[in-house]
Amino acid sequence: MLDFDWRPRLNALTRNAWGLTFGDGVQAAEPTPSEQITRGLHRDLYRFGPQIGTNPVLLVPPLAAPAQCYDLRPGQSLAAHLLDSGRTPYLVDYGTMTSADRGLGFEAWVDDIIPEALRHVSELHDGAPVDLIGWSLGGTISLLTGAANADLPIRSITAIGTPVDYTEIAAIAPLRAIGRITGDRPLTAATWALGGLPAPVVQASYRVTALQRELTKPWFIARNLHDTETLARMESIDKFMAAMPGYPARFFHQICTQLILGNTLAAGQFRLGSRTVELSALSVPVLAVGGTDDVIAPVASVARITDLLTGAPSVRFETAPGSHLGLLAGPGAKQTTWAHIDDFLSEAAPQLV
Repeated sequence: MLDFDWRPRLNALTRNAWGLTFGDGVQAAEPTPSEQITRGLHRDLYRFGPQIGTNPVLLVPPLAAPAQCYDLRPGQSLAAHLLDSGRTPYLVDYGTMTSADRGLGFEAWVDDIIPEALRHVSELHDGAPVDLIGWSLGGTISLLTGAANADLPIRSITAIGTPVDYTEIAAIAPLRAIGRITGDRPLTAATWALGGLPAPVVQASYRVTALQRELTKPWFIARNLHDTETLARMESIDKFMAAMPGYPARFFHQICTQLILGNTLAAGQFRLGSRTVELSALSVPVLAVGGTDDVIAPVASVARITDLLTGAPSVRFETAPGSHLGLLAGPGAKQTTWAHIDDFLSEAAPQLV
């Protein structure tokens, strides 16, 4: 008869059950050590690691998502991975959006917030160019920033799960169909009145895109109640979704009119105020990664970027398994998405030391 010690499993099961119901969770959050470098409205800049090293990387979050997307927990942290790979990762944190920010649009990020962070990071590294990495709309902001500002010290841009062709996103097809008849007002009228898209609406919308996950969560917990690591990953995603902030009204209006209804990005263009930014003006190497299970940015939507960056010296497109967030911080991200980033950064900048 096998001598099986069931006590460790029972202890883990009991501890996890208590943590999920009455306690503070199954595992305490352990963020990667970081230091705040500068402070400003919607532009706090942080550096991961104890000191300035080599190979600066600026992580650009999307709006309506916490900046912690790059550092959820050990094993789910692109920031920690970059640090372990010999790079110096920085993060710009936009903080919380309120109705007072209703007038902020893409211009604020493309012409001000991200360029300021880039220049500061470059100065800290004696003028060295910086690798930009953006997830979701953070990738959109990064691409537009590089295309609109040729003088910025950018070495390369990586866009993870960044949709380009919005006609390839089945989840928003009903909105596009209605919009062809009614225009953008049904989407934007309430947000102009409120000053933006409220955080609870953003959180609920994200959960809808992962409806199967939400519906099967009780069974998932029951099957994995003994597995602390698996439950900790689930818990980190739940906390992330619960912390999602909202969109400023102008920013959301631009998403609706230009990206969702106009699909202008698929034509390689985006209007910023009185001028039009052409993606073909981008002149640095670009990596785009699409998730095979991503319903927010399907592979076909992400892959469209390869036809538009005619001015870039190289455009690399890769796929990886995972949902929208899983692509960035899922259990297989280290072997797929992060590995693609490692290879790309080494190829795009072989002079790095």
